[in-house]
Amino acid sequence: MTDKLRAASVSELLELIGQGKSRKVSVADILETFGDRAFGALIFVFAAPLILPMPPGVSAILGAPLAFITAQWMLGRRTLWLPKALLARTMSMSDFRGLCAKLTPHLEKIERRLKPRLTFMYNRFGDRLMGAICFSLSIVVFLPIPFGNMLPSFAIAAFAIGAAERDGYAAIIGWVMAAVSIIVLGVLSKAIIAAVVAFFATLLGMF
Repeated sequence: MTDKLRAASVSELLELIGQGKSRKVSVADILETFGDRAFGALIFVFAAPLILPMPPGVSAILGAPLAFITAQWMLGRRTLWLPKALLARTMSMSDFRGLCAKLTPHLEKIERRLKPRLTFMYNRFGDRLMGAICFSLSIVVFLPIPFGNMLPSFAIAAFAIGAAERDGYAAIIGWVMAAVSIIVLGVLSKAIIAAVVAFFATLLGMF
């Protein structure tokens, strides 16, 4: 990864991907562009679009790699690994550009306000704890629950951008939204149990 790409913001890297001439964007394309950036930046890329109403199937495309990445964050891994089946997942370039058009204006505003503060929240234990809650919420994001992925995705995105910028205020927002998500999901528990069974059946089918 060049120094220029390392210095680029998340919104700038998303714009760079959208300038590609390919008809489709794969998970591998996104990971290649972000290179060795922190886990937080990558998690944010997959979680943030799911806060908004998305076309059918997008949560499955973004939710699966989100679960694998957050699991590795939870385990304290420093290098990222994804199976080939996930790296090969794609969405059309037009859909990707549409996502960026919706997301980028909000992301740019957030990036201007982020700065390192309350950094004591980020340590070996704190990072793994955030990774654990994000992994749990990412399972829910992947499941086919109508409108069930917006609040968990918001919480994950807040944790992730906070970790990328070492901003404790973002982490606090993440914890609040995670608590709200758990309360809401508790009301939908029966649907979630059925969806969890479907999730693991799909996951086993990838291998």
